[in-house]
Order: sequence, then C-alpha cells, then structure tokens
Amino acid sequence: MTRLARDPLYRRHRFPTEVIAHAVWLYLRFPLSLRMVEDLLAARGIIVSHQTVRLWVEKFGRHFADEIRRAAGRLGDKWHLDEVVISIGGKKLWLWRAVYHDGFVLDVLVQSRRDTKAAKRLMRKLVKRQGRSPRRMITDKLRSYGAAKRDIMPGVEHRSHKGLNNRAENSHQPTRRRERIMKGFKSARHLQCF
Repeated sequence: MTRLARDPLYRRHRFPTEVIAHAVWLYLRFPLSLRMVEDLLAARGIIVSHQTVRLWVEKFGRHFADEIRRAAGRLGDKWHLDEVVISIGGKKLWLWRAVYHDGFVLDVLVQSRRDTKAAKRLMRKLVKRQGRSPRRMITDKLRSYGAAKRDIMPGVEHRSHKGLNNRAENSHQPTRRRERIMKGFKSARHLQCF
C-alpha cells in the first residue's frame, strides 16, 4: 500500500490537509471564535483544541490568502483606499486598507499615525506587492492621500469623494465584527495578522 505524498507545508501534522484547511477557512471566512471552530469540528467528529486551531491559523493563514490571491488572477485597475481608527489598550491605531473595486482586499496596514507619511507607506507597500500602480485611486476626503499620491504615483487619476468610497468603508465591517466578538484586539500585531 503506497501513501500519498503530502504537501511539505503540512508535514508533521496529525490531521489531514483537508481538516486543517477547513478549520482555517471557517475561522477566516466567518466571524467565529476559536472555540466556535472547535465546536463545529467536534460536531463532525474531529476533536481539536482551540489552541491547535489558533496555531493552524497563524501558520497556514498567510498561505491560504496567497492561494486565493493567485487564483484571483490579475486584478483590475481601480483601488479604493480607506482608514479606520481602532483602540488597543487605550491607544489609538489606524487600520489602513486598500480594496480592489470588486471588494477583494489588496493589503492592510496598521499604523500609529494618520498623516502623509503613513499614506505613503501604504502606497509604497501596495505598489511593491502588486507590481504596478492602478489607473484610478478612490479615497475619502483625507488630504494625506493626495499628497502621498503626488510623490508615489503621480500619473494615477485620483477621485476623492465620500460616496464613491463605500467599497472600502464596507470592507471594514468584518474587522469591526471580529473586534466586537473578541471584545477588542489585544495588540497591533494581532490586528495586522487578522
């Protein structure tokens, strides 16, 4: 009897790849806690602790996100950028987010400021990761976007209007749901990983 070759990423794990993938997918796709994922798996006869699910999410979450990004193919040329304030331990942090016009999240960045320097950092990261700049960029009325765009992406059309940026505003909803369920994020690193 021959054994099927396993992906090296899943080597030394007791559970099959499908179980790990399903647990990570449940946690990342729906606003569930680790214990809820543990209960859902237990209902299917798979006994796993919530700590194991947490470790799987930390280890394989980025891999799944990259696979989804690869499967999406070449993304369009209209980006929506937005920022939202999140309080962690009484300290204000800004969650900057870039969203493709179909709602696909391009990138997320947690920073302690909300100025031109922070907007430039987000745009540099986006251009480096995507390998190109967009044809059009849509933001809210924050002037830092315009100043950063002039330096990083001067040839890009920029539209700044509150109503046009609903795509990015709506992309913050899963973060807010997770924040309510967990009664706040514990650290900036935790928020960035989510």
